[in-house]
Amino acid sequence: MPGLIQRIWQGLVVVVIVATATFVLVRLAPGDPFAMALENARLTPELRAQWRAAYGLDGTIGTQYVRWLGALLHGDLGFSISTAQPVTRAIALALPHTLALMGIALVVAFALGMSLGALQAARHDRALDRGIGVTTLVGAALPDFWLALVLMLGGAYWFRIFPVGAASDPLLPLSASLGTILLDRLHHLVLPVLTLVILIAAPVARQQRNALLDRLGAEWVRTATAKGVAPRRVFRRHAWRTALGPIVTLGGLALPALVGGAVFVEHVFAWPGMGQLAATAIASRDYHLVTGCVMVGSVLVVTGSILADLVAGWLDPRVRAESAREQAA
Repeated sequence: MPGLIQRIWQGLVVVVIVATATFVLVRLAPGDPFAMALENARLTPELRAQWRAAYGLDGTIGTQYVRWLGALLHGDLGFSISTAQPVTRAIALALPHTLALMGIALVVAFALGMSLGALQAARHDRALDRGIGVTTLVGAALPDFWLALVLMLGGAYWFRIFPVGAASDPLLPLSASLGTILLDRLHHLVLPVLTLVILIAAPVARQQRNALLDRLGAEWVRTATAKGVAPRRVFRRHAWRTALGPIVTLGGLALPALVGGAVFVEHVFAWPGMGQLAATAIASRDYHLVTGCVMVGSVLVVTGSILADLVAGWLDPRVRAESAREQAA
């Protein structure tokens, strides 16, 4: 429990540092959220000053930061200029779409990657192992935006199987049943999820293969085999379970890439999630919305990292022992 509290505290510090750096950098970057409006010559200097004060953008960066930090302590992330609503509401509307996209992609990618890695280890140094190895190497090297565009071109333009973008069919009648609505959402999710699955499953398969081969050569596995334990049981109980620790850790490490990849994928497929919201905020120099999106992204990454460490420790007693030694030191 003390270790968990320490990790949560460290995570909070990381989120505050990331939010502070983002707050300063977006204000130092060129551009102005009121650039188009301020070009109107009929606006008086007094009215312009009122606008900036209303959005908390008057005064020095230090003054703005102290004011923003005070509002943050009350759960207020400011007002979004580009969406004309509080930042918390804009994020609350977009976050479920991102969580659905990332959650489904993460589950499918790890199931696929772990299956491929186990298949490679079971067929080590054979044609199947080499074929999957080359395929996963290509998958890991593909740029996310390029892959998204290729899948969109093939699935939505050439074969016209999947919709081009958005989260639902705008022509869907309001009286549609819940099943029809869910199927429509899943239909729109296929291409964005498939993009992320290919990007994530490839490194997971390579990690799973290497971890399993390492465990299969371990002394306790050879001992179990020498005692006459069935090969399938040795593989499943003595090798595969202990090889899950590195995979779970990889899941925590993959979250930053997943969050970053989701930004491009959501933008390409016009998926109304956090990535699309962040891209709109950056393009319009919406300071409060940019900072809020980065904060939520860092919270997701930190939370996922802590959960991955907890699960890895539960699966592998050596990780728990190492963590206990670090706390005692």
